[in-house]
Amino acid sequence: MSKSIAGFSKLSKSKKIDWIVDTYFLNAENAKGILKQYWNNNDKLQQLHDEFIENTITNYYLPLGVAPNFLINDRLYTIPMAIEESSVVAAASKAAKFWLERGGFKTKVISTTKIGQVHFIYKGDFKKLKQFFSQVKPKLIEDTEAITKNMRKRGGGILDIELRDKTSDIDSYYQLHTAFETLDAMGANFINSCLEQFAKTFKNEALLFELFSEREKEIDIVMSILSNYVPDCLVRAEVSCHVEDLSEDNTISGKALANKFIQAVNIAEVEPYRAVTHNKGIMNGIDAVVLATGNDFRAVEAGVHAYASRHGSYSSLTHAKVKDGVFTFWMEIPLALGTVGGLTGLHPLVKLALELLHNPSAKELMQIVAVAGLAQNFAALRSLTTTGIQQGHMKMHLMNILNQMEANDAEKQTLTEHFKTNTVTHSAVTKALNKLRV
Repeated sequence: MSKSIAGFSKLSKSKKIDWIVDTYFLNAENAKGILKQYWNNNDKLQQLHDEFIENTITNYYLPLGVAPNFLINDRLYTIPMAIEESSVVAAASKAAKFWLERGGFKTKVISTTKIGQVHFIYKGDFKKLKQFFSQVKPKLIEDTEAITKNMRKRGGGILDIELRDKTSDIDSYYQLHTAFETLDAMGANFINSCLEQFAKTFKNEALLFELFSEREKEIDIVMSILSNYVPDCLVRAEVSCHVEDLSEDNTISGKALANKFIQAVNIAEVEPYRAVTHNKGIMNGIDAVVLATGNDFRAVEAGVHAYASRHGSYSSLTHAKVKDGVFTFWMEIPLALGTVGGLTGLHPLVKLALELLHNPSAKELMQIVAVAGLAQNFAALRSLTTTGIQQGHMKMHLMNILNQMEANDAEKQTLTEHFKTNTVTHSAVTKALNKLRV
């Protein structure tokens, strides 16, 4: 039976594990053995992992794979991808090789502005608030100079602060809406530190503003926090080729494939049920690289899906067209990424992943990540509009099914060969394995 515990966070790791396994598992020793199996034998490295988060009991491993042959702006990359889903790395690699022979991927960073907001309640005359904001704005920037000093030296910092009236949404609700440039850092801590200082200065200076009544001076700061919606931190990735070069075999012409491909994209542009799955495929590629490079994939996901809904209905992130005989497939996507700070300087595999990518700047990483998403979507749409998604996906999933059934090496080898020419389904694999074991 489950029970509560006081002071859990103060226990040693071994004591935490003892309580967990004794409280929740029928076979405590087996559970403890599994947890310890995933510890790193290097004590220093394990301690590093233990200190990333709170109440650590073990490590949770994901495969780290690579997708080679990505030609991006005429430079070759091998892209690291941390993901558990089969066929993602294979699909990205296949798309990379396809476009390698057709000029590769072209990318550009459109903008890199990030946003933070101080949310506050003011019950008074808006004209007075505007006048106060105009007066206090230089002071807001001045009081953050110690925080922004190093960022400003590198060319970043606070770009602008706006007063926004949101009273049409919530009574007496206003914002200090601030734009930042954080260069190679994702910048969450930097932005939040600036915002909290803004809030302190804003509230203190309001008490001294002579035009405010006593009631108006009592500005209520609700919260100060960065936004993960970054529609002005935008990167574009695209591929193009002559329509006749789009087809690799005689089963379908380049023109027919282009037409079906564009129809599939058009459906995702207007049908939210399809768009969600369509964009999930893009995020298969993006999240895998974001995770491998020590960035925050939850923040990226939230910002990307908000961007996909910016016109009032959830829609495709990618677009396609044929003009003058040339097929073009492209995507503009918001990505707030960093190559310094956070895990980028701590996790050994993150360091390795960044070195594999030629130690990119944040702008370069934005372009690489966007390409991984575009490649993933291209591979998925190409399969969907030709052979169907399951043929390739289930072949990649075959090994997972065999592992679930505890197939030995000889059985895996025989069945891998068998399913090169047969359709992979769970029932078909079960039947074939049972027949093999008779």
